[in-house]
Amino acid sequence: MLGMHMGRVPAPSAAEDAVAESGERATFDTEDWLQLINRASIVANVEAGLLDRENAGKLARALDDMRREGEKPGAKRAELYITFEPELLRRAGMAASVLHVGRSSQDILATANAGLNLERLTKILAALSEVRYALLELAEREKDTVVPAYTNGVQAQPTLYSHYLLAQISVFGRDVERAFECIRRFDFCPMGSTVLNGTGWPLRVERMAELLGFSRALANAFDAGQCAGNDLPLEMSQIVTAAMLHVNAFLADFMVQYATPHPWIRMAGTNGEYRSSSMPQKRNPGLVNDLRRDAGLVIGEAQGVMMRMQNLCLGMADVRDARMMKELADDACIVLRTFAGFVRTLRVDRDRALAELNADWTCTQEIADRLVRSGHVDFRSGHGFASRLVTWAREKGVTPPTLEYGDVLALWKTFRADVKAASLPEDFPLGEAELREATSPEGIVKSRATTGSANPDKVAADLVREREALGLVAVEIQKLEQRRSLAEARLDLALCKTLAG
Repeated sequence: MLGMHMGRVPAPSAAEDAVAESGERATFDTEDWLQLINRASIVANVEAGLLDRENAGKLARALDDMRREGEKPGAKRAELYITFEPELLRRAGMAASVLHVGRSSQDILATANAGLNLERLTKILAALSEVRYALLELAEREKDTVVPAYTNGVQAQPTLYSHYLLAQISVFGRDVERAFECIRRFDFCPMGSTVLNGTGWPLRVERMAELLGFSRALANAFDAGQCAGNDLPLEMSQIVTAAMLHVNAFLADFMVQYATPHPWIRMAGTNGEYRSSSMPQKRNPGLVNDLRRDAGLVIGEAQGVMMRMQNLCLGMADVRDARMMKELADDACIVLRTFAGFVRTLRVDRDRALAELNADWTCTQEIADRLVRSGHVDFRSGHGFASRLVTWAREKGVTPPTLEYGDVLALWKTFRADVKAASLPEDFPLGEAELREATSPEGIVKSRATTGSANPDKVAADLVREREALGLVAVEIQKLEQRRSLAEARLDLALCKTLAG
């Protein structure tokens, strides 16, 4: 388990730890699901006439006693049904063992693990949503900020920082989509698969699914009992891997700037930094280093899920898998929420960003494009002239703000003569005002016109749409978070009605 990030940012599990120290359990576990499954089995079997009310009452009272015992501080919690059932029957009597007809420890454990993993995915969804909200808040604050964009680690074009952040929101949005799809794919109840072949006992599997809060019953007993229990953790681990890679990609971009003498983006304050013990001027990005390390550790955990499964027979999931998946989800959430906190600390120095843009020639594509739009220059000639202009300017120490229009006119004549292109106009096709606009980072960004571009008006509209979309996603996540508690309430009501006759 990951802990604290060098004492600077509390892990999201801190609140859970506080609850644990108070003697109360903070998380739902396998024994909780064994309780739910048995209570649902009582209701479904009584309703179907397969269990008499006398034994149903004994079982319900025994389950209540076991729940109270299990909630005591330091109580040992059942992780397998084969250790849970003997205690249940000791309290309810052997006649109550009829409850297990048509079931196996296999489908019970598969159901418990499915329920737990779907809840873990929901927690990951909530953490991913927090990241996206943090990115959106930063994008809204830096809505009109022009910054350099890089390809191959080299300054390429001017863009809006908000446009870059919208891209990152989309990146993590795909992780969110994968998580939702995974939940939808595996949101079925394995009860009734027994081991792999179904059962002759007329168990109402659809009713079991409803009582336990799953969206549907199983479709294939072999899949539900033997296959899906491995596929769900595997897919979940791949979603986590993608999210961690996306965290580290963002941090790698940040570090390109952090490592320069005059970065245009920094963390606000010194909460995420620590001083060198020997070099007074040096501020090390401790939080970023911790996040990159911990994201890597989580990726290792995720790969461990795959490696554990690669040589197992079907249906071999056990208690250790449940523990592994819990730690994977917990650690992924710690990294994601800490990353969201890091994003909220970021501040852009707009003047510094503009100075970096004006110190190099990120405008050259725009010059080439405008030459083509003049109607007199083919693209390769326009590209060739812009490239020559850059080479000349760098040799002379000229930057876009210091460029003299007269020098451009002279360079055009030389270029035209060198390439021997009679089709090129004798006079440079762009006027001075248009050239100035083509070499202005703000002007270049404003000139973008395509859907999804960095044009300020388009970005502003995209930000509004993104906030609306995130709000809709938040509603869906909230529904998932509330699903089990609602199902529990319905199950308790159904059990009371069943026992009352």
